[in-house]
Amino acid sequence: MRPTPPPRLLIAASGTGGHLFPAISTAEQLSDYQIEWLGVPDRLETKLVGDRYPLHTIKVAGFQQKLGLGTLKVLFGLLGSVFKVRKLLRDGHFSGVFTTGGYISGPALFAARSLGLPVILHESNALPGKVTRLFAPWCTAVALGFEAAAKYLKNAKTICVGTPVRSQFRSALESASLDLSIPDQVPLIVVVGGSQGAVALNKLVRQSAPAWFEAGAWVVHITGDNDPDLDTLHHSQYLALPFYNNMAALFHRANLAISRAGAGTLTELAVTHTPSILIPFPFAAEDHQTYNATVFANAGAAILFRQSELTPEMLQNSVLTLLKERNPTDFAQRTPTELGKANRLEQMADRAASLAVVDSAERTAQLVRDCLARR
Repeated sequence: MRPTPPPRLLIAASGTGGHLFPAISTAEQLSDYQIEWLGVPDRLETKLVGDRYPLHTIKVAGFQQKLGLGTLKVLFGLLGSVFKVRKLLRDGHFSGVFTTGGYISGPALFAARSLGLPVILHESNALPGKVTRLFAPWCTAVALGFEAAAKYLKNAKTICVGTPVRSQFRSALESASLDLSIPDQVPLIVVVGGSQGAVALNKLVRQSAPAWFEAGAWVVHITGDNDPDLDTLHHSQYLALPFYNNMAALFHRANLAISRAGAGTLTELAVTHTPSILIPFPFAAEDHQTYNATVFANAGAAILFRQSELTPEMLQNSVLTLLKERNPTDFAQRTPTELGKANRLEQMADRAASLAVVDSAERTAQLVRDCLARR
């Protein structure tokens, strides 16, 4: 007898690391499935998915704020994409669809449900996106990165599983090797603005950093590749890198991170137990990064600043206060009261760890299996 072929799963994830990394991490846990990928031409998935999984592409775009000819064009494109995905699912005998949201989830969901196939959607953010809020009631299940998101999806079947992180974050972090020339005992601040970088955040950091150098801190600044001021700060304790591949080891070594508040980055900070100062991207859709950051701030894992209210002096002094508590030998003039205080960075690290769902990829993969098995 021929062996039974593994069930086939179509993963629809496109655009940014926030959509792709959780999808890839989940796929890695589904080795008992034959996985194929649905993406968009010329987007990040063409590089990240690579030769791992067969990649199918469709053209899909979001609706504009104002109705007009552009809206009709998008609508017709959406309908064409639905029929294309429906044919792919039917001819390929797929068992279901897993998606991490975004515009590509629409055609995938409509096509799958028209064939009676289960759809599992993962939403990373504390405030679900418009697409998720619209489509969630039609999904077989909606996996959540934050429990706080459930209140916005009352008509959907939700389960909190956390957000899957890249495989490097699931390995033994204690043995992770950091290939940067940073002394072992110095305080390390890591600055990261997300996969697209953050020009405004970069400027704030460069204005504040000289005082941190005087306090003995080192700064590793992940600038992104769109930073016009890249060469404006030079110091022996400052490393500026457009990208860095081993973020798991870097976050694990860091004493403090200064970051935007994308769900993926926050998940990585939680898994590595890294205290943070969060400055949400003010132009994120529906200000969802502030919702994410608020979860961490309310838990005591992070300090939250709105970019519009933050000055270089405020950022500079907030970091110095945290460093002062961390490393009293650099600040000999501490009062007995200060000496008796608990180390706030350690407290923040513990609170960050309490938010981590280390086995999120496994939980999400099992949810996919359960939903497909009930078909």
